[in-house]
Amino acid sequence: MNYQWYPGHMTKARRQMQEDVKLIDLIIELVDARIPASSANPDINEIGKNKFRLILMNKSDLADPSMNKKWMDYYQQNGIKAIEINALNRATLKNINSIVMDVCQQKIERDRKRGIINRPLRAMVVGIPNVGKSTFINSFAGKASAKTGNKPGVTKGKQWIRLNKSIELLDTPGILWPKFESEKVGERLALIGSINDDIINTEELAITLIRYVREKYAGSLAERFKLENEDGEELILLESMAKSRGCLKSGGNYDLAKISSIVLDEFRSGKLGRITLDNPEELM
Repeated sequence: MNYQWYPGHMTKARRQMQEDVKLIDLIIELVDARIPASSANPDINEIGKNKFRLILMNKSDLADPSMNKKWMDYYQQNGIKAIEINALNRATLKNINSIVMDVCQQKIERDRKRGIINRPLRAMVVGIPNVGKSTFINSFAGKASAKTGNKPGVTKGKQWIRLNKSIELLDTPGILWPKFESEKVGERLALIGSINDDIINTEELAITLIRYVREKYAGSLAERFKLENEDGEELILLESMAKSRGCLKSGGNYDLAKISSIVLDEFRSGKLGRITLDNPEELM
C-alpha cells in the first residue's frame, strides 16, 4: 500500500515556518526513537540550513535500548547533537537547557562581543505529527503551555513559550512532506500513528508490523497474544491473535479490523515490547 498524507494545512504550516525561521537561533527537532530516520522531515534541513540544530529522540522508552545506542553513536559520528528523551518524564529533560546553551555558544559569544548580554535564545520546536512536541514543551516548561493530543494535527497555530530568562520556544504544527522517498518510510510513519488512521488499511498495516516483529523480535507476538508459536503466513497469525483475544463477529468469523487496531495500539503504546523499526546501518 502506498502511504501518503499531506493535507492542505501542512502546506500553509510549512510556509509559516519559512517565515518564522528568520526569528530564531536554533531548531529543536523531535524524532520518534523507534524510527529516527523515517520521522525526520527532510524539509527541515532546507528550512533550517543556517540554524543551530538539536535532535531529541523522543519516546526512547518505547524503543529498543540497543538501537537507541546505535542511533546516538550514528549522530555523534556525523557531528549531530542529539539526546534521548521521554517527553512524559521530566527527569529526561533536565539537561536540555544546558545543551541548548552549549549548541548556541557561538551565537552567545557573538552577542557578547557586540555588547548584547542575556538576550534569550529563540528556538523553534519542529517535528512530524504525533511525535510529542506539545508534550515535550509542557514538560520542559513545567506547565500546560501547548495543546496536546494523541491524534496528528492538534497544534494548529503559532505559540511562543517563555521558558526562562535564557530560552524562548516557538511551537509549530506537526508537518510531513509532500512525497515520501520510499514506501518503507510511509509504512513506518503510519505504524507510529503519524498518518491519519482513517485513510489507511489497518489490516495491511498490522500484517506489515507482524512481518517485521516476527523477523526482528521473535517470540514477542507469541508471548503477548498467548500463542503456541508464530508460524505460518502473517494473515493466519493475525487470525490466531484474533481468536486469542476473542475478536469474533457474529457467525464466528474473525474480526480482523478489530484485532488489527489492537495490534497497532499495543505496538504504539509499547505493550509489544521495546521495538525499533529504523536501523542506522540502512543509511550507511
